[in-house]
Amino acid sequence: MANVDIKEIVLIATVIFLLAPTFLVLYVNMYNQRKKKHIEEKALLESKFQQELLKAQNEMQEQTLTHISREIHDNVTQVLSFVKLNLAIPAKATREQAELKIGESRNLIAQVINDLRDLSKSLSYDHIVQLGLVKTIEIEVGRINKSGIIAIELAVGGDAHNLGEQRELVLFRIFQEALNNALKHSGAKQLKVSLDYFEHLFNLTIHDNGVGFSAGEAPNGGSGLKNMVNRAALIGAAAVIDSAPGKGCCIKISIDPLTQYTHANRNHNSAG
Repeated sequence: MANVDIKEIVLIATVIFLLAPTFLVLYVNMYNQRKKKHIEEKALLESKFQQELLKAQNEMQEQTLTHISREIHDNVTQVLSFVKLNLAIPAKATREQAELKIGESRNLIAQVINDLRDLSKSLSYDHIVQLGLVKTIEIEVGRINKSGIIAIELAVGGDAHNLGEQRELVLFRIFQEALNNALKHSGAKQLKVSLDYFEHLFNLTIHDNGVGFSAGEAPNGGSGLKNMVNRAALIGAAAVIDSAPGKGCCIKISIDPLTQYTHANRNHNSAG
């Protein structure tokens, strides 16, 4: 009987000894497959992030070019035309009159040079990096208010700090998309924009007083709104869109500056 027990133990030990390497190989293979899948998913997310970032940059430049074209036509061209007329000094003009017209023309040309310099800077998204999100939005709001298309009220709360250049680029593009939606579809006369900085939270809120819409009737099929939600997710932000017929639309982007998000340059993830 003892011999039988010993044989069984030896047999079981032998089977375990033979199967252990097989299980180990299977485990290693499964681990490697999971690791490979994780790396591939991470690379895919990184590629998607970079594609969206490039798309946002291109869209910003397209919108900027439209703005520059309008500014050159409505502002620069008119000022230079006035300078041209102003310098057509009559032959009978006195020296003082001529000097006055030349002085006026010099000031106008200096104004045009400054305007063109500002326009050239806005051609690249680098101005967001240099100026920061708050200043860039202030400039955009000032431009829109100056045009008289819609009245925008801007409020900044808390201690403004850098959120990371790629995050700020995407946030500014979301602001532009929300602004375009309001101008094209809402029929709004007023827009309230607020940037609220807290220790561990940043909120960008854009609220219009337009016609609003129900959940299944978003303007343009809701593609613009979905785009904002997707882009917010790429930078670790949450987007909440609240609207109802006759109640306008409120878009709120919330982000924890300390939250990691999907892209390679994690060193840009700074809370300031």
